Amino acid sequence: MMCYLDSSVVLRKVFGEPKPLREWKNIKQAFSSRLLRIECLRTIDRLRALHQLSSEEVAERLVALQGMLSHIGILPLSNRVQDRAEQAFSLPLGTLDSLHLASAMLWRSHGNDFVFATHDEQLGIAAKAEGFKVIGI
Repeated sequence: MMCYLDSSVVLRKVFGEPKPLREWKNIKQAFSSRLLRIECLRTIDRLRALHQLSSEEVAERLVALQGMLSHIGILPLSNRVQDRAEQAFSLPLGTLDSLHLASAMLWRSHGNDFVFATHDEQLGIAAKAEGFKVIGI
């Protein structure tokens, strides 16, 4: 299965949280916005700065993240993505979610067929409203 990954899916795996994406093993090709990398690295660094992760835990999370990122195609945060994210969607979305959804919509416009994976219910519902098959919610 080809899949667009939202940061919530990757972070749940990186942090070993309960209920990771059930379909994870079925993903043959994954991609996401450059935003995924930014959000994941910011989350790890924020938890480090708040003393919620030890140095060893930070290193473990970074290694896990880098391993995952090496298998995920990263789409640029292009002007087209930003322009689309500025427009209205079927449902209200925050800035970061609108960038993820805009990235997926533009990738789909190139004829790519894939599912949208997220653990974020609001983003998942918005993606469904835009015609995506959604997993993870």
